[in-house]
Amino acid sequence: MDALKVRAYGKINLTLNVVGRRADGFHNISTIFQSIALQDTLILRRRSGGIKIEVKGATLPDGPGNLVYQAAILLQQRYGFPGVHISLIKRIPVAAGLGGGSSDAAATLVGLNYLYDLGLTPLQLAREGAELGSDVPFCVLGGTALGRGRGEELCLLPPSPGLWLVLVKPSFGVSTAAVYQRWDTAPYRQNPEPPDEGKAVAALKAGDREQLIEALGNDLEIVTCHLYPEVRDIKIKLLSAGAKRAVLCGSGPTVFGVAPDREKAFTIAARLQQDYPETIVTSTL
Repeated sequence: MDALKVRAYGKINLTLNVVGRRADGFHNISTIFQSIALQDTLILRRRSGGIKIEVKGATLPDGPGNLVYQAAILLQQRYGFPGVHISLIKRIPVAAGLGGGSSDAAATLVGLNYLYDLGLTPLQLAREGAELGSDVPFCVLGGTALGRGRGEELCLLPPSPGLWLVLVKPSFGVSTAAVYQRWDTAPYRQNPEPPDEGKAVAALKAGDREQLIEALGNDLEIVTCHLYPEVRDIKIKLLSAGAKRAVLCGSGPTVFGVAPDREKAFTIAARLQQDYPETIVTSTL
């Protein structure tokens, strides 16, 4: 095999609870990760020497500042393959809270494992990925999973009942570090729509779509909305347009709205696209 194509799926957090600050400065969380159909594509080709990254569809570094490059270097140093040329075709918005960079890194690990027959199991790849970022292990495994610690301690869950989603990303980015820093000091952390992880897990096991929708939530949302009021405006617009629930993705700034069905998802998206060009209809996997 001289070349292969790998899909890198985005993710949302169905629920996200901040458990507390760690001694290393990061935070322990408890979250339910969910893969979504929105995806980047990576094409990996054998190369006689060195690692070359080509990015299409977004302005991203093609060297050490790119998680794809870091993932390739990590496996090359540990398992000794000669080189690879990787074409990364971006569709997942950058710095959006949708796990695009982590998913691209995970797809790189998976693709190189096949391309050079490294013989690594998914669990081994997930462990390697943990060195690249907290979301990378989940992106290696995909599906639906409960994440603990920084998100890298995973327990697989039954798949989500199908949800049609409208993703809305404003024009600005959000600093994850700044959101967590504000979380540590904010006096206004009482979430009016708190996530209900226990209810969500029960809904997944029962295949109960409506109960799952009721349980959705994100502890970080109240902080991000305070720092960036436009995120709150997006939530209000999604709900006004007919979404059953609107929840922040990760630390933001993207908000996902849950639509009653596919047709309504596109209707909701059409109402928001004029103000927010990066409005995307997708679904859970």
